[in-house]
Amino acid sequence: MTDQPTAAAVDQPPARSRGRGRRPADEVRGDVLRAVGELLLAEGIADLTFERVARVAGVSKTTLYKWWPSRGALALDGYFHAVEQTLAFPDTGDIRVDLRDQLRAFVHLMTATPAGRILTELIGQAQTDQDLAVAYRTLYSSERRRLAAERLRAAQEAGQVRDDVDVQVVVDQLWGAVYHRLLVPDEPVTESFADALVSNLLLGIADPRPASR
Repeated sequence: MTDQPTAAAVDQPPARSRGRGRRPADEVRGDVLRAVGELLLAEGIADLTFERVARVAGVSKTTLYKWWPSRGALALDGYFHAVEQTLAFPDTGDIRVDLRDQLRAFVHLMTATPAGRILTELIGQAQTDQDLAVAYRTLYSSERRRLAAERLRAAQEAGQVRDDVDVQVVVDQLWGAVYHRLLVPDEPVTESFADALVSNLLLGIADPRPASR
């Protein structure tokens, strides 16, 4: 397990090339999102400010305010950037394996890395930060749902999932159950829990034997 970056390391501005002219907007935005992601995963959201991000990323606060209306919206965008590759949805051709592996990756990220605590903080702050709430729905939640739905629709086309199944409901059944345990921690969130969710969903829970009268 690698160590998390220290505050001193996070506050070290990235090296810059000495070329003339302005950097492309995509490059600047990428630097900002990397800086925010590193700060969040190292320290949480409490000390995340526009001033600090501007210093670390080597940009002006004006640039940050042009793209993000609030600290919460900036934090959510940086968080999504930090976890996007980890939560990429696999497509091996076997929907059972892909659902299991993606849920396991999600469970690991939420329970064994700082990302889980950060996400619960962001969800909590979204209750009072309207800009963060909008960013959460449009960037994180909607994008995560889209990726899962696309994979499930591909499974429908391959004949692995019935055509009449509403894939959005399936997304809620699987990931909604994990979020529930994360936010209401009466029971542990484990890989075996993720495996059981997939098995119960794909195999069903009804006993195929005729009910005795």
